[in-house]
Amino acid sequence: MSLMKELTLQGLWKNNPGLVQLLGLCPLLGVTNTLTNALGLGVATLLVLLGSNMVVSLVRAHVPNEIRIPIFVMIIASFVTVIQLLMNAYTFGLYQSLGIFLPLIVTNCAIIGRAEAFASKNPLLPSAIDGLMMGLGFLFVLVALGAMREILGQGTLFDGADLLLGDWAQILRIEVFHSDNHFLLAMLPPGAFIGMGLLIALKNSIDQRQARKQAVAKGSITRARVTGAAQ
Repeated sequence: MSLMKELTLQGLWKNNPGLVQLLGLCPLLGVTNTLTNALGLGVATLLVLLGSNMVVSLVRAHVPNEIRIPIFVMIIASFVTVIQLLMNAYTFGLYQSLGIFLPLIVTNCAIIGRAEAFASKNPLLPSAIDGLMMGLGFLFVLVALGAMREILGQGTLFDGADLLLGDWAQILRIEVFHSDNHFLLAMLPPGAFIGMGLLIALKNSIDQRQARKQAVAKGSITRARVTGAAQ
């Protein structure tokens, strides 16, 4: 249970691929102009990360050390191909919207990094949990950035949700505010860099505040012990 808790904290917060490791930023900054695109790419990345971690963990004892990286890339590419074909068949509009960033998941440093650093050295269950939590952490960053950019850029949320979920999802579209002119800075790559910087700054601020609270609490406990000993 303690291992699962630690892997969860590492993936979602302490070692988040997007906010801490700063890996996979090319697709993260390239397609998060809407929440729908961010959610589609995030789910695809999560599935590839989970599947590749599990397979790498299963075959790790049979992979020669000299060629492990090419084999890991082939495993990742296989999962990406499956996801790509499924999206082409069932969510073609989103498949077109994501464009080149979907096959580029193969070269996502976060996925290769987890295969090399964790899955190739650990059993199946911890590797699956690590892949799931790292994927969820990356997905949360994508969703937060996509929601921020879509609201600022065009005043909506879930615009184009039907591309991911089908025609019924058109009812999910929310107009936060009406604007005749879109805020292009938020919708273009420079806006993605600014938004990402704000998310990283927010996380660092929360971490620093938490560290100060822990330091104060620790100091209070220490003073209490010294006072008690003196009495």
